[in-house]
Amino acid sequence: MNGRRTVAALPLALILFACGGPAGEPTEEAAAEPAAAPTATTRVAFSGGPEGGTFQYFSNGMATRLSKTVPGLEVSNTASAGSLENLRRVNSGEVDFGIVYSGDTYLGRNGKLTQDDRKYENVHAMAFLYGAPAHLVVLADGGISKVADLAGKRVAVGGAGSGAASAAQRYFTSVGLWDQMNPEFLGYSKAAAALGDKLIDAFWVFAGYPNSSVIQAAASNEIKLLDLVAEGEAAGFFDEYPFYTRLTIPAGTYGGVDNDVASFQDSALWVAGQHLAADTVYSALSDIYSEEGLAYMVKVKSTAKSMSIASGLDGIVTPVHAGAERFWSENGLQLTLEQSAR
Repeated sequence: MNGRRTVAALPLALILFACGGPAGEPTEEAAAEPAAAPTATTRVAFSGGPEGGTFQYFSNGMATRLSKTVPGLEVSNTASAGSLENLRRVNSGEVDFGIVYSGDTYLGRNGKLTQDDRKYENVHAMAFLYGAPAHLVVLADGGISKVADLAGKRVAVGGAGSGAASAAQRYFTSVGLWDQMNPEFLGYSKAAAALGDKLIDAFWVFAGYPNSSVIQAAASNEIKLLDLVAEGEAAGFFDEYPFYTRLTIPAGTYGGVDNDVASFQDSALWVAGQHLAADTVYSALSDIYSEEGLAYMVKVKSTAKSMSIASGLDGIVTPVHAGAERFWSENGLQLTLEQSAR
């Protein structure tokens, strides 16, 4: 028995000696080496949009780049119905980043969303991404030439809970058509296919141009886009919703549409939850709004050409995240009272 104990003890003694002493104390050489710093990973969830929509291109592109280029940051992209769902997800802390229209951010913060008087005050803006113009697409030979002709028609307005559907309801309610037409809650790609199959009479897209789903519709059918400004002005739509701005979708943007089309836009904003650390927001902005980051985003989606340091705070009428305030201030932009009111 004693012999066995001695044999068993020899390796232990050798181990202890190698470790520096009987108590396992480090050797002098080992003690001189600095301890390795623990590697902490910050995991962030980014809520994008429906398949085929500009939101999803942007969120997926940014999530992919940030995960590769910002040390210690891992960003996962998740699909969603769009702006309103993103607003609610970010506000609740279910996700950290999202893309939300400025109008939804403003109305949500002030408890003025349609049939929803809750106040979404945890959602803070990070940056302006692009202007999202409304498209109202019909078949060229469908007998519809103006917005008023949609009374009694089947109109796809975007997915349920999306910013597109919310904007459509505001617009069509303002011009007196929401209760007279038959809204269908379809995503953009499905709506484009449904128009070609004549299952619907029109579809609404609220996204940067050129939009892939409108391109899809134009490739398979002769289409036209309806003027949205004339009837909106007559109804007082732009007075009621001052965050919408008029614009023109240029002739030739889509195949067969050879005329300028009067429309309006909201601003798509990159937002973060108030709960997210300021350093994380600052690092993300620093990477995406670098020269390399902006060039990358244009490759992801040409709509990103509107992103720049100079336009970083455009269209924002609500509070900006503390990390974003630091970034934009360092880059020479001055926040408005509304943007700095946290």
